[in-house]
Amino acid sequence: MEQASKECCPTFHPEKWDEKTFNWDHKKFIKASVPTLFHIPLPPMIGKKVTKMMKLAEDSKNLSDDKEEILLLFNDPSAFKSDMYLSVTDTVSGAENRTISGTFMSLVFDGAYNAIPKFIKQMDTYLAKQDKKASDYYIHYAYCPKCAKEAGHNYMVLFAAVA
Repeated sequence: MEQASKECCPTFHPEKWDEKTFNWDHKKFIKASVPTLFHIPLPPMIGKKVTKMMKLAEDSKNLSDDKEEILLLFNDPSAFKSDMYLSVTDTVSGAENRTISGTFMSLVFDGAYNAIPKFIKQMDTYLAKQDKKASDYYIHYAYCPKCAKEAGHNYMVLFAAVA
């Protein structure tokens, strides 16, 4: 697959993330939130928040040099709020610093944003076959909307927190 965009999103390699287990021990992130209406965020708000988060991480030199390792996770604690977590290498001043710990199993999906409930059901089926159950979900979108259109894929990694 060709590079989606030279200056935007790095080429996504699904095999690196599909059917994998990750053990995070205080993995560092910075957090921002956006309002949603029944899990649908206002796109301009996401762009502004992500740009601000990226700038804070870059300015503090706490963004991974390997762009393929950078995660921007989305978690919806309610139908009216989406939390975004940008992975960083260390504490970022001026940002809401957080850590995430636990075991996470992941699957890669390629589809529309409105298919996420279906993807979560597929993840639950996948977990049940391994006698696991998710306590929470985080989604990483591999490409921004522009790069997804250029690449012809709207990949997302669904991470399920499992006990």
